[in-house]
Amino acid sequence: MRYISTRGGINPIPFKETVLMGLAEDGGLILPDNIPQVSANTLYLWRGLSYSELAFEVLSLFADDIPGDDLKNLVEKAYSSFSHPEICPVVKKGDIWILELFHGPTLAFKDIALQFLGNLFEYLLIERKQKMNILGATSGDTGSAAIYGVRGRQNINIFILFPKGRVSPIQELQMTTVPDQNVFCLAIEGTFDDCQYIVKSIFNDLDFKKKYSLGAVNSINWARVLAQVVYYIWAYFRVIESEKVKEVRFSVPTGNFGDIFAGYLAKRIIGKGIERLVLATNENDILTRFVNKGDYSLGQVTSTISPSMDIQIASNFERYLYYLLNEEPSRVREAMEHFSQTGKLAFSAEEIAKVKKDFLSASISQKETLAMIASFYEKTGYVLDPHTAVGVAAGFKFKDERPMIALATAHPAKFPEAVKQAIGREPEKPESLKGLEEKPKRVKVLPAKIEKVKEFVAQNALI
Repeated sequence: MRYISTRGGINPIPFKETVLMGLAEDGGLILPDNIPQVSANTLYLWRGLSYSELAFEVLSLFADDIPGDDLKNLVEKAYSSFSHPEICPVVKKGDIWILELFHGPTLAFKDIALQFLGNLFEYLLIERKQKMNILGATSGDTGSAAIYGVRGRQNINIFILFPKGRVSPIQELQMTTVPDQNVFCLAIEGTFDDCQYIVKSIFNDLDFKKKYSLGAVNSINWARVLAQVVYYIWAYFRVIESEKVKEVRFSVPTGNFGDIFAGYLAKRIIGKGIERLVLATNENDILTRFVNKGDYSLGQVTSTISPSMDIQIASNFERYLYYLLNEEPSRVREAMEHFSQTGKLAFSAEEIAKVKKDFLSASISQKETLAMIASFYEKTGYVLDPHTAVGVAAGFKFKDERPMIALATAHPAKFPEAVKQAIGREPEKPESLKGLEEKPKRVKVLPAKIEKVKEFVAQNALI
């Protein structure tokens, strides 16, 4: 398997190179030169595998330059830290299935990719006798999951930017109370989009990137998206076996398009089976407007009770754009240049029709989110976090005879204020969240300025 850039400006590279490169050197995002579609016989054999076994089989299709035994060890080590024996259990609640993705060390879906990616980084750096400085931005859960994925690991420092005052208190504590000296938390005086813009700008400074051996842990890193493909296929198997059906739909709360893009890849890999993906947004609805109207245009970022989705610029959108524009890098490059200049993209009726074969979409307000948490709890006794509630509410809007699988992206205890507002009490707090408030914090506040962040990284990087 070889990898290319959405913008066509790099020579094809093997999987290991994609992990360390992160963002492609031409400013594009990395994709495989083809998406394998597995046979019906292979799918039948996969159905009986454990989660770790399935992960190994799926990843093997794309990571063919890592010896099988080494890849198997990386996968098994990644998921040994999860608290549930099934890693990602799928449970039926009322008329909908819930894919629980919050059983990792930071209680968020991003652990599934980042526990694997942390192991992979360390493996490659030791193999090559290299050092890396990871630079990433978070709107909530990515930061803590990335930090827990690489804390204390050899040859790695990590710098995580988050918007000051715009992540939940627990999310902030999970990041800033980690004592390992290779972890640096930067509270940026701005929005998540400011954080993301700073990170992308620094990666585009190729001299700086090379000098300080920068690596990406955000969902611009291909390996992270790839690891997320697995749980779509896993949940598909669980539900078709239980319901005795051939097709399902998934509802995915998303702001950055990374998680739902993994679902799109899963849809392509297994062929028929995932009928469509429901793209669920909060009031920050750029992606819903894209799916429903072909309008991909910037608006103001609105702060909501589902802060991980408070995003206007979806960093993974370019990957889907590549396929929408018939895998023509020149068209992608032209579209992204136009977007950077104007803040908007428009699509033809033919292109919108193509999008609607893959996606359905709805924007869910905070009022609807709280109402969904309350009504779902009343009917099923199950507590949803506000992000999952956005996905469940959108899922119900498009529920038909097919089973609907909603992704539960975080444990409700990470958002106690929103849950209490909805059901009158805070959710039960898992052991891993107890006592965080008493731990010392390590955080640096910086203005939303590229040069200030570069200066801090230069002073603290491993070289």
